[in-house]
Amino acid sequence: MVAKIGKGANLLGALIYNQQKVDKENGQILFMQKIAETVNGQYSASQLYRSFELYLTANQKVEKPVLHISLNPDPRDKVSDEQFISIAQQYMREMGYGEQPFIVFKHTDTERTHIHIVSTNVTLDGRKISDKFDHPRSMEICRTIEKQYQLFPATEQAQSSSNELFNPVDYKKGDIKSQLASVVRYLPKHYRFQSMGEFNALLSLFNITAEEVKGELKGVPKQGLVYFALNENGDKISNPFKASLFGKSAGYLMLQKHLEQCSDVLKRENSKPLLIRSIEIAMHTSTDEVSFKKQLQEQGINTVVRRNSERRVYGITFIDHNSKTVYNGSRLGKEFSANVFNDWWNNHQKPEIKNTEEKKTPLKSYRSPKDHHYSEKPHHIFDFLNEEQSLFQLDETGLIESFGGLLPDALSDDFEEINFENQMKKKKRKRGNQK
Repeated sequence: MVAKIGKGANLLGALIYNQQKVDKENGQILFMQKIAETVNGQYSASQLYRSFELYLTANQKVEKPVLHISLNPDPRDKVSDEQFISIAQQYMREMGYGEQPFIVFKHTDTERTHIHIVSTNVTLDGRKISDKFDHPRSMEICRTIEKQYQLFPATEQAQSSSNELFNPVDYKKGDIKSQLASVVRYLPKHYRFQSMGEFNALLSLFNITAEEVKGELKGVPKQGLVYFALNENGDKISNPFKASLFGKSAGYLMLQKHLEQCSDVLKRENSKPLLIRSIEIAMHTSTDEVSFKKQLQEQGINTVVRRNSERRVYGITFIDHNSKTVYNGSRLGKEFSANVFNDWWNNHQKPEIKNTEEKKTPLKSYRSPKDHHYSEKPHHIFDFLNEEQSLFQLDETGLIESFGGLLPDALSDDFEEINFENQMKKKKRKRGNQK
């Protein structure tokens, strides 16, 4: 069993994320501790939130008072709801959170059965529960639980040999070609995006950018793709590497086919409303660019912002690692376009967000496992990682199991938008010549 510990400040975001799963019948509440019950047994995220308020206000100096933990048995394990509850209680108790309020959610929408635990590390008297050595302590507890419940061992050490393959490119380490190959071969297989700009926004998280190359060979038009490594400032730091060096999956034709397929698939993407909802909440509750990005990062969403030399925001892209989808802001709606964020962050004109209040759709009733039995459904995982862990961890199938809690902010070359920037520069030069 692998445990991932996410720590942040957005409790409502964590509750809403899990509520969406339950509302769509892709999840259920298995257990609640020190959470106020309702008369009809139905709950909303705001109602659940109220049970944590006294804890969160007891010490407002704690920057990350929210715990969002996922416990993930091996896919081969068949864990009953009663066992999940017992495992969650034992894990929280041995981690030092046994007396805290917490909610156990079971997710059933993808291929790996797992549970999420939402809690806080602040006690009623304002004391912050120490999280020193959380990671080694968590691993030790997981090993004990595996033996106790006869689960398949799923140690992170067994996956460590693959970790280095999917880290961001570090040009200082050398062998840039191999570093590039592991990323560019992987991303198009598992992420969905509709333009080169969106692809480059995703690549920028790994210190990579791609450029289209056009020309003629013996009178025949040719098109291709080259990749560059970027430094910490987003500047190209390597020679160009032809996409053909990395195989067909990373090539120009395959990428164009992927863009066409994604354009159709993303029209029916069920996770899009949830992404929009998360952005709306962050826009409503954050005060500036830093807090906006931070709130989304805590939910597994990266924000890639592109600015010109005058710091004007001319592009913004949202990368949702939960659904593995990438959207330029304007694709989500004009209220999420680059101009809106430029007016907010540069001109102090914060947009008015309508209907930011939480939807009143109740959660499914909480039912004691003693009274009901639920059928197991195979499903995937959405992990919240400890920041000290590697950026990626792969399961035995080679698919990404989870993302680091905070991926690096990075620049990317969205060539359509850079073309806009160049046009603005040309206009300035023309005005200067006319004078």
